Amino acid sequence: MDHVDGNVLAGPLGELFAVDVTAATCRCVNCGRTGPIAELRVYDRAPGLVARCPGCDHVLVRFVRTPDSAWIDLTGTVSLHVRLPDAGEGRS
Repeated sequence: MDHVDGNVLAGPLGELFAVDVTAATCRCVNCGRTGPIAELRVYDRAPGLVARCPGCDHVLVRFVRTPDSAWIDLTGTVSLHVRLPDAGEGRS
């Protein structure tokens, strides 16, 4: 197997977003498949991470981290649906 699943994106994306993005659903611009980020096929042997659709192998997400920046390319994704925590959560 030459790829890992989308859960590998949890750490890098967690640095940028306040929610677990791997639980978010995305829709492929190529085939229309909708599913959680965690189900994407992620290739991590390049300078960054490349996440592909498990349905058609189209590139959905590219993520590259440099010492002072992070680059996220979502052009292969029609939409990214992120559930937000309940506003009342954690309140006393």
